[in-house]
Amino acid sequence: MGYLRLLRQPRILLLWIAQTLSVLGDRMYALAVMWLVWDTTGSAAWMGLVAVAESVPYVLVGVFGQRLLGWWAGLGKLAVLDLARMAVVAVLPLAWTLRGPSLALLLIVAAVLGLLGALFDPNLGALVPDLVPAEQVQQVTGLMDLMGRIARVAGPGAAGLLLIVVSEVQLYVVDACTFAVSGVALAVAARGASAPGRGAPVGPFGVRRRLRARALVRARPVTGCMIGMHGAGQMLLGVSLVLPALLSARGAADARTYAAAMTATGAGAVVANAVAGHWRRASVIPGAYCVAWICYGLVMVATGAAGTTLQIVVLSAAAGAAGPFTAVGLRTHLGSFGRDERVAWMRLDQTVLRAAGTAGTLLLPMLAAPRPAAGFVGGGIGMIAVAVSTWSAAVLLRRRDQTRSGHVGVAEKK
Repeated sequence: MGYLRLLRQPRILLLWIAQTLSVLGDRMYALAVMWLVWDTTGSAAWMGLVAVAESVPYVLVGVFGQRLLGWWAGLGKLAVLDLARMAVVAVLPLAWTLRGPSLALLLIVAAVLGLLGALFDPNLGALVPDLVPAEQVQQVTGLMDLMGRIARVAGPGAAGLLLIVVSEVQLYVVDACTFAVSGVALAVAARGASAPGRGAPVGPFGVRRRLRARALVRARPVTGCMIGMHGAGQMLLGVSLVLPALLSARGAADARTYAAAMTATGAGAVVANAVAGHWRRASVIPGAYCVAWICYGLVMVATGAAGTTLQIVVLSAAAGAAGPFTAVGLRTHLGSFGRDERVAWMRLDQTVLRAAGTAGTLLLPMLAAPRPAAGFVGGGIGMIAVAVSTWSAAVLLRRRDQTRSGHVGVAEKK
């Protein structure tokens, strides 16, 4: 019911529709580009290179692009970015028709879309909490998370249905249309929105100040630990790419079982999102956040030890259910900060996430492929160990800060 009340607000509804379409476009693009690379080259290595080409701009913007990122803050400017993504995506089918297949063009499109996404994602995440009162930040964060999860499930399905009547290249035209509608919706939602920088400062940072990663982590070491946990967890999740090999080892060599596992993951995430978006304890940092990652690790261990494909499908739903608790918990925590600090933290989170995710995607499937069951068990044990260590470190850091604050208070009284 909390989500429904939020969707009655015109600006929230417009933003939700815009981002649903935008993420749908992203998912359709991802499916189309990977198939085009495979169809053009027949090489899985080139498919991986395209994925890396899209991720590298996220890391570069996170490390070097703080000023550039700040310039694009605002719903109106985000609308321009979505319209730019529309133009980039629309170029590909035109060039493909006129000049024929081109791997170089696919790499360029992937890199440019990665750059535009790197500017878009953290700014949008930072702006969303300003649209609601503080007590609704968790709900609006959960609502946006739900949008992304539905779109990730529906995107490939929609692309599959469209490919019945259009070619892979023509699918890019549909993809461009989703970005166009999203851009228009963002432009409408921007009317009357507060200007960047008016968010109330919370904590040690003021407004409109350049915030570097080192200063952020020094001021809020517990939050820094949570960002590190997010990156480590994402890297270890790279082992999930060997799920087809694990299913094959358990006697399911067809794609239908893999599709069932992916569907179960999506269904588990959608159902759990309603709890993660409304249950207040789900946003407790560091406890609830680390517990969610521990549960994720336990499910990975159980998946590796599972003896039947039915057990793996059920455990896939459980793995999907852990995702909203990690995502909503961290985003709600970051949403409690002032806008400039919020942007800086989300930029750092995005940089760590993309770098760690790329490393995990490149390395872990290669290491786990010979023994997929052992890969899942090892990845799950590693995730549990990192989560427990992060929780312990965060508790110690919080106690240290409380002790320092107590000493300062006593000194001031004296």
